[in-house]
Amino acid sequence: MLSSSLRMWLSWCSILWLAQSSFQASVLGERSLTALSNDAMAKLLTTPDPVKNIDPRNPSSHLSKILIPRAPDTQNNTFVRNYLISTLKGLNWHVETDEFEADTPVGRKKFANVIATKDPDAPRRLILSAHFDSKYFPSYPMNQVRLLHAVIQYSLTCLQFVGATDSAAPCAMMLDAAEALNPLLEARMKRIKNGSQLDDEDEDVGDLTLQLVFFDGEEAFKDWTDTDSIYGARHLAEKWDTTYISPHTKRRLMNDVTTELAAIEHLILLDLLGAKQPLIRSSFIDTAWMFDHMVAVEERLGTNGAFAYDEEQSMAPGKWTSYFVKRNKDIFHMGGIGDDHLPFLNRGVSILHIIANPFPRVWHSSKDDATALDIPTMRRWNLILRVFLAEYFELEPKGSKSRSLNDPEEEEADRYVARSVSELSL
Repeated sequence: MLSSSLRMWLSWCSILWLAQSSFQASVLGERSLTALSNDAMAKLLTTPDPVKNIDPRNPSSHLSKILIPRAPDTQNNTFVRNYLISTLKGLNWHVETDEFEADTPVGRKKFANVIATKDPDAPRRLILSAHFDSKYFPSYPMNQVRLLHAVIQYSLTCLQFVGATDSAAPCAMMLDAAEALNPLLEARMKRIKNGSQLDDEDEDVGDLTLQLVFFDGEEAFKDWTDTDSIYGARHLAEKWDTTYISPHTKRRLMNDVTTELAAIEHLILLDLLGAKQPLIRSSFIDTAWMFDHMVAVEERLGTNGAFAYDEEQSMAPGKWTSYFVKRNKDIFHMGGIGDDHLPFLNRGVSILHIIANPFPRVWHSSKDDATALDIPTMRRWNLILRVFLAEYFELEPKGSKSRSLNDPEEEEADRYVARSVSELSL
């Protein structure tokens, strides 16, 4: 079990090696993202309710279904995997599993990554990812607590490691983003498949789809090493790097035969999120523009009052503080922390790593349970991810008005919309 500083040092070694390697450039590269209009923003902030999917007090929430001990090759791990699959299939996503076996310090284990793609015919994809397994502790019983009565189940899981921030909450946030964006993604996918002409400015973006990847086996069984960690990510990166796909005849990109790995535009990895006031740093210069846009989304939402929730005054306009360490000319963020992104980074994939640094105080302890999570914080992450991804994919409904970030009249209107949203959440 490694500290955050040692995991960062190991990652730095990989970065130094990569400095001499050629990077796989994204097709679209750095671009300026257009802010959502007021009506699109209002819809995203309220539908679905940004709390219902991440509320550990609600037994039907996505988070409650995931927030159980779920070490690889256990019944609970299979339960969570099946829940992810059924939820995304219910939203009409194409879902597949990457199943394999690998040797570990505690014996040979079975693993299964879950890959959900909204438009499997799209030639390129933006990946949003997190690991869904929890860390294995031999001192904790691996019984199937899902079958127990809710009260007994809660008591038992408190005695085990359930990895609330690591990474049950990020997985629930991914499912929330999929549910919130699904109608807009469906509408665009139908336009493309029906042969509708996209506008010139979004024709390139029309060749992209959103893909969710839930990695299994991120955690080390004993000590974090190159061979005892990120089992699922290592397997999937190697598999995609050697899986060749044919050209897409009806889409503009990919005129040559290429690999599944080369079809990745960017990989966004979420980890250690859900506790109060995390600090997020930019790790890689090629995704600094994406990091900066996420900061801009947070600023716009916070200024407009969208983070205000219940009686949590620290989220009110003028009182909230940023989750991000802003970049400037005196701070050059390069490097990162060892995590599921490394096998992809080592093969040249562009990475945006959204991880709390320093780690939450409850990291790798039994205290990383529901009590470590903060609902206003998780709600805020849901809103940031919804808006960021919608703007990345240009998912504003057809016919709605777009605007620039600095339009005073639109900003005043945004404040009105945000006040209405805040009233709905109370």
